[in-house]
Amino acid sequence: MSARAELKSASLQRILNASAARLRQEGLSGAAVAAVMLDAGLTHGAFYCHFANKEELAIAALRHALKDNRRRWVGNARRESWLDRLTRLGRRYLTPAHRDELADSCALAALASDAARSGPAFKAAYQEEALKSLRAICAAADDDATIEPARFDDAIAFLALCIGGMSLARAVDDKAFSDRILAACRQAVGSLTAPLPPEPPTAEPTDDPNF
Repeated sequence: MSARAELKSASLQRILNASAARLRQEGLSGAAVAAVMLDAGLTHGAFYCHFANKEELAIAALRHALKDNRRRWVGNARRESWLDRLTRLGRRYLTPAHRDELADSCALAALASDAARSGPAFKAAYQEEALKSLRAICAAADDDATIEPARFDDAIAFLALCIGGMSLARAVDDKAFSDRILAACRQAVGSLTAPLPPEPPTAEPTDDPNF
C-alpha cells in the first residue's frame, strides 16, 4: 500500500471512529458532518474523499460500530450449552456499566428509535446488521451456515430483550429502578429456551352464554 493510500485509510478510520461514537451517544441527529470531522481532527473537505453525504457516513459508521460490538460482546464460539451461551451474553450486555458508557455501547440499542424513523437505506442497513448479530449469537461461522429455526427464534427474543431492556433502563430517571430493570432482564434470559407450558384444557360449554 502506498503512503497516500495508507494516509487515506487512516483518515477513514478516524472518521468512522468519531462518527460511531457520536451515533452511540447522540443518535443520528448528533452525527453532523462538521462535528464528526472536528472530532476526527480533519478538515470538512476531507469528508468528501470518502463519502457522498451524511447518510452514507451514518450507514458506514453503523456497520463499523456493530462489527466492533460483535467482536467485543460475542467473541469466538466456545463449547457451552445454548442456555449457558445466552446467559453469559446477557450478563455481559445487561449491566450498569454498559448502560452508562454510551460511547462504546451497542449501536443496535443506541439507534433503535432512530432507525424506526429513518429512511429505507439506513433501516435496511440496521436490519442487515441486526441479522449479523443474531447469527453471531447463534455462533454461525458464516452467512451460509444453517441455523435451527427454534434457536434463531430464541436469539431474536434474546436480542429484543437486550435492546429493549437497555433502552428502558437508560430512559428512566431513577438509578435504582434502572438497575432493577437490568437485573430483571438478566433473570428473564433463563426462560427463553424453556419449554412452553401446556395450554389449559378447553372449558365445557355452558347453557348461559354470559357465564
